[in-house]
Amino acid sequence: MNVETKQTDVVIIGAGPVGLFAAFECGMLGLKCVVVDALPHVGGQCMALYPEKPIFDIPALPSVTAAELVDRLMEQAAPFNPAIILGAEVSELDKGSNASWRLSLSTGLQIECAAVIIATGAGRLRPNRPDWSGLERFEGKSVRYSVTQKSRYADRTVVITGGGDSAADWAVELAGIARKVYLVHRREKFRAAPDTLQKIHRLVESAAIELLAPAKVHALDGEADQLHSMEIELAGTRRWIACDEALLFFGLSSDGSSYARWGLETEGTEIRVNAKTCATNLPGVFAVGDVATRPSKLKLILAGFSEAATAAHQAHAFCRPGEELFVEYSTARGVPPLQQEP
Repeated sequence: MNVETKQTDVVIIGAGPVGLFAAFECGMLGLKCVVVDALPHVGGQCMALYPEKPIFDIPALPSVTAAELVDRLMEQAAPFNPAIILGAEVSELDKGSNASWRLSLSTGLQIECAAVIIATGAGRLRPNRPDWSGLERFEGKSVRYSVTQKSRYADRTVVITGGGDSAADWAVELAGIARKVYLVHRREKFRAAPDTLQKIHRLVESAAIELLAPAKVHALDGEADQLHSMEIELAGTRRWIACDEALLFFGLSSDGSSYARWGLETEGTEIRVNAKTCATNLPGVFAVGDVATRPSKLKLILAGFSEAATAAHQAHAFCRPGEELFVEYSTARGVPPLQQEP
């Protein structure tokens, strides 16, 4: 059976913000790249979980939504025309011919390249599901694990469950949109940022949020796939509260089992890298962003951007052996104009 094989300089696994910036950095160095992601869209976790949620720690952008950030990163990389393959998993990473790497995709395509940059973030994320009675019939309809469109919750009664940053942040965000917001947590103490908790306390005082904690959810009820009520146990007493929507934030689980199978040194679900070069134990394979672990690692998007630039420069030696790399500032080199597709 003939297998389609594609040739390129660098394969970037992961089309989240860090992977997209890595594509730009490769382009600036004259390296052709292919970006592969298992999701059906670019943006990774940002687009899958919080496209409308503002991000505040991107330099020079005091506030930008995840969707806006991804759009700008796509625009930034566009002049270099990186090939982007979505809805495809990398099933195998093997040595190819002439000291190259061969990646086998779930679609049947094989890609040969001189270097690989892994930017898969926290990996394939799956939400942790509680064992509530009646949950399954409402999942993906009126019960969700992420917010992809804030307007959906306008003038609705929303129950938000969880005690971390996601639950707290969305309680604050939706308090000005929804008719009513319940915030339910099994413990009295939350794990969210202090500034967010102060906002929640002010919103509780103004009755924009009703806080139920410590509380336990037992069951959901409704008609067809539309949620109508939720059974809550608070202070030893059970009661039903009326609601239209529920958002569940109990954390995410990731699967990084393929990394060790590929021969990469791992630490849990993360890949060990050299702190200076972002190199893994496999020559020509680099890891950047949340999937990479090193001493004093900061799991921030901006840290991932820096690692993407480092990995691209290190990858150049594998893609252009013997060719000296002259590092130029973008102000001097510029970016080529966007080329229209023929």
